[in-house]
Amino acid sequence: MIWYLLYPLRGTTEAPALSPSNPVRVAFTRYGNYVARHVILALLISGVVATILIYPIPYLFTDDFTNGASNLPHHVWTVAQPLSRDAPVLPDIIMRSIWVHGDYMKALDNDLLSSALELQDELLGPTERFTPAASRGLFTPGDQDWPMPTKNRDAIHIVNGLTNQSWFFHSPLLYWQCSRQKILADTDLITTVNERKTQSTSANVTLRHSIVFSGKRFAERRLLAADALVITLLYLRDSPVGRQWEHNAPLLTRKAQDQWDIYPPDGSIESSQLYEFQFRPMSLYDMICFALAYGLMGIYFLASLSKLRAIKSKAGLTAMVITQIFLSILSSLTVCAVFDVDLSRIPRAAYPLVILAISLENMFRIIYAVILMPAENSSSSRVGSAFGQTAHIALASTVQNVAILAGLSTIVSPGVAGFCVFAATATLFDYFYLSTFFLSVLSVDVRRTELEDELSKISKLRHRHTYGQLKERPWWISNFLKGRVSLSTRIAGTIVMIGFVIIAQWHFFADVGAWEPTKRLLGASTWQSQIAEEASPQLEEVHQARSPGSWLRLQDHETAREVINAIKPSAFSYTAKVYDPLVFVLKNSNRTPPQKKKNFLPAVYDFVDHQLAEFVISIVLVCACLRLLASYLLLADEETRDNFSDSGENSSLSVKTLSGGHALDVVMIAASADGRVVSAGLDRTIRVWDVRSDSASYELPGTKLLDGREMFPILGIIVDVESQWLAILSMTQIRLWNLAEYAWREPVPLESGNHNPEVLCFHPRSTQNIPRLVIVRKDGTLTDVSLVGDDRRRGTTVCEGQLLTARALIYKGEPLSRSTCIFYSANSCRTRVDDYTGDPDLVALTKRRTLHIEGDGDGLVPLSPYPLFLIGSVSSVYLVSANDGVVLHVFATEPMVPRSIQCEYPDNRNNLSPSGVGFSTLTLGYVGAETEDCIVTSHRPREGSEAIAACAASGGAGGGWCTWKEAIETKKRIKDPGTWEIVKGRSVIGVRQEANPSRNTKRGDYRRRSAARENLGAPTRWQAWTAATDEHFEADEVRPLHNDGHDSEEFLVVPGLGPKVKIGLRSVAFSVGNTVKVISAGGPERFKGGDDDAGAESLLATDSRRGRYAGSMRGRH
Repeated sequence: MIWYLLYPLRGTTEAPALSPSNPVRVAFTRYGNYVARHVILALLISGVVATILIYPIPYLFTDDFTNGASNLPHHVWTVAQPLSRDAPVLPDIIMRSIWVHGDYMKALDNDLLSSALELQDELLGPTERFTPAASRGLFTPGDQDWPMPTKNRDAIHIVNGLTNQSWFFHSPLLYWQCSRQKILADTDLITTVNERKTQSTSANVTLRHSIVFSGKRFAERRLLAADALVITLLYLRDSPVGRQWEHNAPLLTRKAQDQWDIYPPDGSIESSQLYEFQFRPMSLYDMICFALAYGLMGIYFLASLSKLRAIKSKAGLTAMVITQIFLSILSSLTVCAVFDVDLSRIPRAAYPLVILAISLENMFRIIYAVILMPAENSSSSRVGSAFGQTAHIALASTVQNVAILAGLSTIVSPGVAGFCVFAATATLFDYFYLSTFFLSVLSVDVRRTELEDELSKISKLRHRHTYGQLKERPWWISNFLKGRVSLSTRIAGTIVMIGFVIIAQWHFFADVGAWEPTKRLLGASTWQSQIAEEASPQLEEVHQARSPGSWLRLQDHETAREVINAIKPSAFSYTAKVYDPLVFVLKNSNRTPPQKKKNFLPAVYDFVDHQLAEFVISIVLVCACLRLLASYLLLADEETRDNFSDSGENSSLSVKTLSGGHALDVVMIAASADGRVVSAGLDRTIRVWDVRSDSASYELPGTKLLDGREMFPILGIIVDVESQWLAILSMTQIRLWNLAEYAWREPVPLESGNHNPEVLCFHPRSTQNIPRLVIVRKDGTLTDVSLVGDDRRRGTTVCEGQLLTARALIYKGEPLSRSTCIFYSANSCRTRVDDYTGDPDLVALTKRRTLHIEGDGDGLVPLSPYPLFLIGSVSSVYLVSANDGVVLHVFATEPMVPRSIQCEYPDNRNNLSPSGVGFSTLTLGYVGAETEDCIVTSHRPREGSEAIAACAASGGAGGGWCTWKEAIETKKRIKDPGTWEIVKGRSVIGVRQEANPSRNTKRGDYRRRSAARENLGAPTRWQAWTAATDEHFEADEVRPLHNDGHDSEEFLVVPGLGPKVKIGLRSVAFSVGNTVKVISAGGPERFKGGDDDAGAESLLATDSRRGRYAGSMRGRH
């Protein structure tokens, strides 16, 4: 609601989205990461807190209000509230009372009880063995004798029929039948009082301790002491017993003033207050309202749940939601009981409702945020990022609701005020359990492999549209009805909370209106003065343990029900005119209260005294059970994570070392789709590594014959899409190794010169039986080589002028896959794009175009499998269509280092037509020429759009897509990047030299994940790092590239890095000296099994040479 109130200032009702670098968001994100990585600890903390707060509930609550415990809510509305003196109501009954005090909290004394009996008999007449039913029908209407004869007094008792003259009374002396002899003979008054607490009077009203004593002290649910004896007369307006009381009270004060201190001294009581006592069972209207409210909540929950296809177990999520709400409610009940907050005034069905409305809002907000996180990220990163994005909104909502409830509690009736205290407490506990229990259980679900797979499927399903089939975006109501737009519930919980408080207030203030608290707040109500007068200070000399006003409010609903049945059998409430009590204090009594009073509910102290040992044992047992359960649930995940890499226990950045295969530096590297890495070293050996296995590697046979003169130096290596063939290009020949059969094929002679080729790739129509290669050299010649058959070689010059760069672009065409080699050449300050399309029978130059771009376009990035590519310039990046050479969009950049541009994007295979390309995200990365920082810009669709149309018309994208101008762009800088690569999952992986310890590094740039630190003066150390591409600093991570153990010495003489290559979806293999480091971000890598998804990835990684800025270590000497 606070965001709606701030709309005039902010111009939007949306909750603010904190910047990823915001300290508040960073703190919440780090906390979320910690909880996700320490699930067992979070579960233990929430479990211990829940046990501490739930275990005492049976000892703190009871249905018996006389034993010092709190009273449980029932299915009724009950309250004892003062009314305005000028309220247009006549009292149903009049109440007068005397309070008898002895020493402080020593009212249960034989002599004091005997003296109180004398006072009672002086006011009411003889009451020993009081049996008014025996005088039924003996009343003589004309008898005006004064004082009243006992038979007349008893004849008009309410037990003999309800008339305008009826009366009855409550007195603790009735426990002893108002007999002086029985009182004095009783040697155990405490036992008598506790055994007879359910005794009823002649009017069928139970003599509860709450109505016959004031200022009670309990222990072990037994009354131990009381401060005052309360004798109460209740009579109707025309009752002569009431007049007799009024007449006898002044006489009694004069007669007893030598023995008693009396307040007021003259015994005349004129001040009174109207009270309304309610016992209103839930009506049919109430039941319908509650059923409707819970029904709407259930529909909302089920509707939201049905959209969460990325949840492994919806039944588990439902159980988790119910459990959290259950824990919040019970924890709040315990706190309210400890601080003696009366919750029995409102039906119990109301208490879960408000918490349910508020809790669901926060839970689904986090779940939606987790789903929107990249599936490739680690579970802890997704949960931490989601919590960082949403925690401040939930906290602001919690603080707002607590503030509203605190304000309402000061202006509503006492019964509603107790509900406000409960709701505020439960809201705080709900946030606590949300950030511990819910977050940890959610992270367990997110960790499961099934969830990651489902998230990937959903990401692809969202984009199964072609641009030509898209229509204009429908009205938002239509989208909502179809389940495409979720209705915001940010204000729903607050509305339900405030609405219920108003409804509850209406129940208690039907005579003055539900808006009376608002009038009071504005100073226009007379209710305020009555409340203040009702809460008048206690008699200071007496030091009463409880004031008369608070004693009245203490009366439980059962007493109210019994009185209503006596005086208004068909009603749900009655109005009483309550006179101030006439107070008698025995002279020379010690009324000094103890210096330290107990502030909590008596049942709390009983619980500590008698249940502490069992309580501690229960906490230990709960911790042990939670530990075992969490360990069982996480066992499979822990084994999978531990078997993958040598990274730290909770790190999302893993490093796997491939060592022992080369004696000298690795100078060339390639990777296959199924997780194999091929490395060639200066020691003239070629080795094949299986990244999926810890030790599976082998050296290609025969590479050292004649010191490798026939094969070395190597100009390029490449693996085909099916991971069947390894092609090795040397200066004089092409060698082909069968990775499946572990055998060489016949070499193909080919003079390749002394320079590495610009393009070396397998032709897309290459087969396992007839492999074909495409080679493009620096001089602009292209060679199509068939490695089987007689006509093996076809070559042509495809580019005139200076060839700047070339790349292979593979995309789906009609009817087959198309292979296009795109060349850049500079001629007369113009950049020409030449397009070569391979054909089984023809090698020809098919297209030649001229693009007018700023500077030399020497950076080329094909966007396989789309017919699109990027051209990098000095300070711009051009998005070009490979079909017609049209520039679709120009990305403005900072001045960049040549050939440093990289790009990553989702591979949505159903958007392959030229008019149907859409990107859910597109990330560009380059090295700034001025700062040498790695600059990453991410583009994502605007709010409400599913994708960015790559070639949208100028009028707009339509159909739920947006244009590049409408897309949201974020920029992130990474200092001192070293060698880096953008991978799937919106991550950047890099390796750099460790910063000098004396250099002051910005603390928030990366999170240190290892305790291994470099000693001053040690040789160069290397770091592996990863960073999110979308400004989520919580996903940034740094760790040493090597351990302090067996492999640390291999880096002592490594001045720089060798080549690198992508492997899998989110891993990069870096050559470091004579070893290969496979660095993965976002959890264990799952390699492809040779499907055509891997084809584009293999052909994108054609440049494995040193000398490229993005592929070599900056500053290498």
